Amino acid sequence: MTSDIARTTPPGLPAGQLRGVVAVLCATEIISWGILFYAFPVLSTTIRDTEDWSLTWLVACFTAAQLVAAAAGLWVGRRIDSHGPRSVMTAGSCLGVVAVVLIAAAPNLPSFLLAWLLAGVAMSGTLYAPAFAAVTGWAGDQWVKALTAVTLVAGLASTVFAPITAVLVDHVSWRTTYVCLAVVLVGTIPLHWLGLAASWTPLTGHLAGSVLHDPARRRVVHQPEFVLLVAAMTLGGFCVYAVVVNLVPLLIQHGLTTTEAAVALGIGGAGQVVGRLFYRPVLIRYSARVRTVGTLGAASLTTLALAVVHQPVLVVCALSFAAGTARGIFTLIQATAVSDRWGTHDFGARNGILSGAVMAAAAFAPWVGTLLASAVGGYAAAFVVLALGCLGATALVRPHDPAAEPVPAPNGPR
Repeated sequence: MTSDIARTTPPGLPAGQLRGVVAVLCATEIISWGILFYAFPVLSTTIRDTEDWSLTWLVACFTAAQLVAAAAGLWVGRRIDSHGPRSVMTAGSCLGVVAVVLIAAAPNLPSFLLAWLLAGVAMSGTLYAPAFAAVTGWAGDQWVKALTAVTLVAGLASTVFAPITAVLVDHVSWRTTYVCLAVVLVGTIPLHWLGLAASWTPLTGHLAGSVLHDPARRRVVHQPEFVLLVAAMTLGGFCVYAVVVNLVPLLIQHGLTTTEAAVALGIGGAGQVVGRLFYRPVLIRYSARVRTVGTLGAASLTTLALAVVHQPVLVVCALSFAAGTARGIFTLIQATAVSDRWGTHDFGARNGILSGAVMAAAAFAPWVGTLLASAVGGYAAAFVVLALGCLGATALVRPHDPAAEPVPAPNGPR
């Protein structure tokens, strides 16, 4: 395996205990993503029609939740570095249940917004960033295998919970649907508390202090390689997620039926699973920079192909599958970007910054992608711009230079 650094990691949990942790995170990630994230796209139009609230404002509430999650993730990362994921993820589950109930009970749009802001805090403590930190701190040399398992299962969240949500809302109101989902979400509370109770080796070091008051932390956060990596992943993440949410409008605009476009999108989801399976046995042997540049380049090429090719349906589905494969790999590139370059020391703090930036970009992707299509004269032209954005992101990824690390970490990788 090629690595940019000599990774110094905690020894990791015994195999059986690690399997238990991974199983818990697989279960809680698929539930948390399915309820806190994927239920809303299914219910949004029903909420609009029932409550007569603007869909634009509903989407704005959802976007605001993800921005809160990105901001709160900075604290979450530092907390996990110091104390482990158990208390953070359990508290996130508790807040998630409360938030979903408040969403269901919201009497007006301002209350709905406040409930979603609370849901954003819950997201910061339950979705990928804390799960990645938990796996990285506990898995030892098996970290890539464990991350792959968690992202593979979590990638099925929409496959499981979108139909469940749709069936529920066909039989009961959207409010009752959310209450039913909250009951399911309750199950993640004991799973986090009991399943994440293993001993934790603190990953804290020179990033443990406040970014505002610790000069050493400011130097690390402002390190050119780290800043450019965050910029590359943020730009790439925005383009990748904008392609996902705007693929169906693109294909419908160019003659496919809604059903055909939905099938193409679903095949892209299957591509994500294949990409994540492909990552560990094939790509992990290459350097972090090669993997990152290659994945962003593949995303650029497939996005450009989707901008140009709209018929026949089988070819479009093949391109969507290829784009989904690149998207699935991108998730693991994001999960391993920090640990590949700087090891596990202060992983939560650094990864909180990177994941928060990508989450914020993803939050704006649906809205900005639509605006971009209006500004450039159609979705095909917008996809060309997004392809160029992914290509531009590759230029921001620099080779890792261990000598450039500004502050030695007492127990960190060297």
